[in-house]
Amino acid sequence: MSIYFALLRGINVGGNNMIKMAELKRMFEELGFARVQTYINSGNVIFESNENANNLEEKIEKQISEVFGFNIAVILRTADELVSIIDKSPFNAAELTEGQSIHLTLLKEAPTQEHINNLPDVDVGNDEYYISGKEIYVLYRNSILDSKLPKKFQSLMPATARNWKTIMKLDAMAKALK
Repeated sequence: MSIYFALLRGINVGGNNMIKMAELKRMFEELGFARVQTYINSGNVIFESNENANNLEEKIEKQISEVFGFNIAVILRTADELVSIIDKSPFNAAELTEGQSIHLTLLKEAPTQEHINNLPDVDVGNDEYYISGKEIYVLYRNSILDSKLPKKFQSLMPATARNWKTIMKLDAMAKALK
């Protein structure tokens, strides 16, 4: 069995696409997944499955549409992939100063060089980002709310973002399951 994370895009934000985590957990269990857990209300689900990762995203998206009545992107990563993602971070959370934060944008697929070349020009100020495979690491020097950087990636492809504290908590949850 592999440990997976399903990260749902755009649920429970601004009163839209509302899903109660208990109902989401039940849906995952009804799909036959084992040891299902959710973390906070933004659509983070950890579970075990023998199924191939390529089929899981589509299966979960279809079930969410049928059960909850709306279409959303589901981004899937394994526990091992998450460890690698954390290890590859170009930013060190221990070095953050007051007001700084690290966020991770997880993409459905790695962007091509053409995708990257076509990203809109946005004044990123002092913020930094690094694209590596299917992830974009972002260091916000001040509040994410004040940054124009999120607009740069809006049209790239289906993606979802999490703050670094959430990523570290998900990693801890996976380690507890092992």
